Amino acid sequence: MLVLVKVGSNLLKTPEGDIDLAFISSLAEKIKRLQRKGYKFVIVSSGAVLAGIKKLGFKGKPKTLTDKQALASVGQAYLMHLYDTLFGNYGLQVSQVLLNADIFQNRRRYENAKNTFSRLIRWGIIPIVNENDTVAVEELIFGDNDFLTAYLSVMLNPKFVIIMSTAGGLYTGDPQREEAELIREVSSVEEVLKYAKSSRSEYGSGGMKSKLEAAKIIHSLGIPLAIVGKGAPLEEILEGKPFEGTLIKPSPKPVRGKKKLIAYIEQPKGIIYIDRGAKEALMRGKSLLAVGIKKIEGNFERGETVSVASTDGEVFAKGKVNFYSEELKRLIGKTTEEIKKLFPDRPPEVIHRDNLILW
Repeated sequence: MLVLVKVGSNLLKTPEGDIDLAFISSLAEKIKRLQRKGYKFVIVSSGAVLAGIKKLGFKGKPKTLTDKQALASVGQAYLMHLYDTLFGNYGLQVSQVLLNADIFQNRRRYENAKNTFSRLIRWGIIPIVNENDTVAVEELIFGDNDFLTAYLSVMLNPKFVIIMSTAGGLYTGDPQREEAELIREVSSVEEVLKYAKSSRSEYGSGGMKSKLEAAKIIHSLGIPLAIVGKGAPLEEILEGKPFEGTLIKPSPKPVRGKKKLIAYIEQPKGIIYIDRGAKEALMRGKSLLAVGIKKIEGNFERGETVSVASTDGEVFAKGKVNFYSEELKRLIGKTTEEIKKLFPDRPPEVIHRDNLILW
């Protein structure tokens, strides 16, 4: 059973501002105990910039991307040294995996990364994952490691995801206020987004809003997610016992198989604009037919992924097309029977419902 654990930057910091070695050691002890029960782990760990600041004796969070990248370069080595040493005290072996967002935008790189993770996990090694801040550029930055955790969930399909943060769960208001109540269980992420704020921590980049936006992806995959605090009892969480924090229950209708890749990995090469009748048909679970298409943008090949939008520009679906863009432009408004005559060896649907995902 694979478990994905995300550790926020501020969890790695003591109240005095030092790296919290006791926390990392405690996490290792919990993981070692759970490994004996058959659990396997991947850890997404923030903290490279924080570790760089502490290593060099700087004060405060860097203000420029260049400073952040330089500090991350120093801090990532220091952070991995700490994980390697403290986890090694419990007989655990770790590896370092640094990722950029483009890994999840290139199918070949995605598959290579997935195979590497599979081999490490099979060997009993715990990958420690972080964004490659040192070489990332602004348009490739995930934003924070909550979204990196979400996209790793797409890749690795863990049985459980645990996000550890200073918030310790989702509250109805500011957790520092007495009237704020902990929301212990969530069935629909959309229903609780109103409680979340897009705040940023001192050394991290994500607030509760980013956690819930990432949680929407994890929820859609049918994976349970726990948002908990620093001293979370991992064993009780994984065994279904009550815990202090928020459990986001998995979707009863998860996105799986090729639809999962269409939704989160395949990058759209164009846009197909359709009329109201065609949109209503798609919402009822039908395939996209050429008769409902109004306009096409982009150049794409047969089998590539495109976005589907209503005539007002609202994108509400993605899918794999059965025609080249130039072919499709000639088929706009044509009936299924007309398409069968023109392409007798081709499926008449522009996008079959089995290759279509609705947002």
